[in-house]
This record gives sequence, C-alpha cells and structure tokens, in this order.
Amino acid sequence: MLQQYLMQQEEIILGWGFFVPLALMVVMILLAVRVWVVIGIGSFAMLLLTGVLPPTLLGEALFDGIDSFALIAVPLFILTGDILVRTGLSGKLLDVAEATMGANRSGLGTSTVLGCGFFACISGSDAADAAAIGRITIDRLTAKGYPKPYACALVAAGACTGILIPPSISYIIIGLVLGISASTLFLAAAIPGVLILLSIMFANALVNRVKGYENSTAGFNFTHWRQTVYAGRFALLIPVIILGGIYSGIFTPTESAAVAALTAIIIGFFQRTLKISDIPKILETSAKVSGVIVPIIAMSLPLAQTLASLQVPQAFVSFMTSLTSNPYLIIVIMVFILMVAGCVMETTPNIVILAPLLLPLAQEIGMNDIHFCIFMVTALGIGFITPPMGLNLFVVSGVTGTPIMSISRYVFPFVFTMLAIALLIGYVPWISLWLIN
Repeated sequence: MLQQYLMQQEEIILGWGFFVPLALMVVMILLAVRVWVVIGIGSFAMLLLTGVLPPTLLGEALFDGIDSFALIAVPLFILTGDILVRTGLSGKLLDVAEATMGANRSGLGTSTVLGCGFFACISGSDAADAAAIGRITIDRLTAKGYPKPYACALVAAGACTGILIPPSISYIIIGLVLGISASTLFLAAAIPGVLILLSIMFANALVNRVKGYENSTAGFNFTHWRQTVYAGRFALLIPVIILGGIYSGIFTPTESAAVAALTAIIIGFFQRTLKISDIPKILETSAKVSGVIVPIIAMSLPLAQTLASLQVPQAFVSFMTSLTSNPYLIIVIMVFILMVAGCVMETTPNIVILAPLLLPLAQEIGMNDIHFCIFMVTALGIGFITPPMGLNLFVVSGVTGTPIMSISRYVFPFVFTMLAIALLIGYVPWISLWLIN
C-alpha cells in the first residue's frame, strides 16, 4: 500500500513543510530530547505539513520497519556481550590479547586495542565495547604510566571497532535499510575492520614512542601465550562460533547470535561463573540497551520513507553535484558529513536517515552499494571519538569520571589515522569487495 502511494507522487519542491520540522528536530537534539522522540515528532510534523503521505500510513511503516528476522540478532548479540562481561570471559579475551601483544614496546596499550577488537567480534556495539573494556583496562593503563585521559581516549578509539568489525549491529541495520544481506556485509567488512584496528594500534605506538608512556621490555613467551590461550579457550570459542558460522554459511547472523548466546550461558554454568539468579539481571541489562535501539529504528524508517517521497535524496544529489563533480572531493564531503553526524547522534538513526540520502550520491560517483555501506559505517565510527561530542567519549567519561574535554585532547592521533583508513576505503573499492568477489 505504501509503495503504491509513493509511486503515484509527482515531483515535489521542498518548502516550509520540510524545513520547519527539520529545524524543530535540530533544536530538540540540542535540548537533549531522546532521539526516538525527536525522530517521531519530526516525522509526524513533516507528514502533516507536507501532506506527502497520509498520516494513517505512519503506523504501517512503523511496524513494518521492525518486522524483520535480521533484527532479532541485535538483542542476541547484546545479550552475548553482557554474558561475557558477567562471567568474566571478557577478561580472558584481554589476557589473550596481552599475551599476544604484550612484548611490544607499547604492549599494554596495543593489547587493549586488540582486546577491543576481540570483544567487538561478540558484542557488535561500540558503547558496550567501551564500557566493558574501559572498566577492566583503564586503571591498568594508568598504573603502567599512561595519563588517565589518554588511557580513556585509547579505549574510546579501540571501542570504535565495535561497529566496524563483524558481527556489527550497524551492518545488520544498514543491510536492513538498503536491502543488502548482512552476511555479505560482514564478509566485506573483515579487511576494513582489521585495517582500522591496526591504524589505532599504530597511532598508539607512535604516541607512546614520542611520549614514552610505556616501555615494555619483556620478550614474547610462547609457553605463557599457549597457557593463556588455553585458559581463555572458552572465551575464544564465542567469536569462532559467530564468525565461523556466518562465513562458512552454516548460520545466518541471527542464528549465529542465538547459538553464541546459548553457548556463553552453558560455559558460564559449566565454569560456575554464572548462576540462575544472574539471568534476570542480564536480561534486564540487555533489554535496556535493545530498548534504546529498536524504538529508534521504528521511528527512523517512516522518516526515511517521508524523505524519499519528498525526493530529498534526489535534491541532495543535485545540490552536491552542482558544487563539484569530482568524486574524490565528494567522498571527502561525505566523510565530513558522517563524522559530524556520528559525533552528535548514535549509529542507528544516522544509518536509517543518512543511508538512503547518501546512497544515490555514492551511486552517482560510481560506488558499489556494498562498498558504500562499509565506507559509511567506517566514517560514522570516527565520529564517536570526534570532540567535543563523540559518544564513546561520554561512555568512558561516565565509567572513569574523567572530564570529556580532558579526554578530547588526546584523541586526535586516532582520529587522523582512522580518517586516513576511511578515505582509503572510499578511494580503493577492492578493500571492501575483494573477499566477496
């Protein structure tokens, strides 16, 4: 019904019916109104003032948007991450990371970033990554000689891999919005995710060499590494199940999330680190996080359809190409837009609103749809540590009590290296497409 109505629409010129609700949404965001409320009010106001769609279709679009099997994976991945934190398995992952990278000059800092990458392979969420890893590592980094604000900045940057390394919740959502298989996006994101992880490690090693925060002199001990890996074998089993099941084609992302959650629960009971009485609390914590994401998706999709029916993407493409037709400059402009958006808003509304808006522009300069998805999520990830409003900065600040502006002073090396990788991904399509081709 909705699609038939959209096909009947003629060209529409944007006017006050579009710009007034848009300004209202910006004001509400600045006033710290909840994002899903902002999007819902903005969508309804835009429908009423423009008359582009009957308001009666709002309910249909809202419920159709979240009626998706792929979305079931979101709470399941969040649940798996919560179980690993509660059972102490996340600490085992960090132990493996430290045994692997601890012999480097910047050993603990590099290990922290690798630990963020390990946890990203399970939780799929940058905020969960920052909170879980931050609680465990920031005090240890400070004791090693790192200034506390820098330790916070390092964890915030490493946690950006939560949305960049499969199985990322962001790839599930962008796949849902643009009609692309999440499994395909997970495969395409493997190399870019590793490159981002390496870029953060490189930035930390460079800063550490200049500032001399840490100077690890211990050599690599294979026996210790083997013992640590064996001790953490159950923790390592979870990402193996998730990524192995998806990449081998045995599981869909949703099925792999369910199997991983069940496996984590069984391991917790087997090791006696999880009790029946813990389950309600874990479910409550996971439900709170999922309860933030799902309403945003539900409200964002009607807004995206309203923008599409107003032909806002086409107008945006025309405006951008009138400024420049140089694809290299357009990629830089898109990175800037996504960094700013990631700085002030969570990934989910950014994807649902901006993906349909920017995809036509990307297609105009010859970008493959899958390439665009990887590029977009990577650029959004940079915004999470871009001062003064990067969301990961708020998470680590809340965990440690360190002022955000103090942390912001130390994030620029990570921003620059991640920006370089994002531009590289934008300019070199095979980085995203090689594995799927």
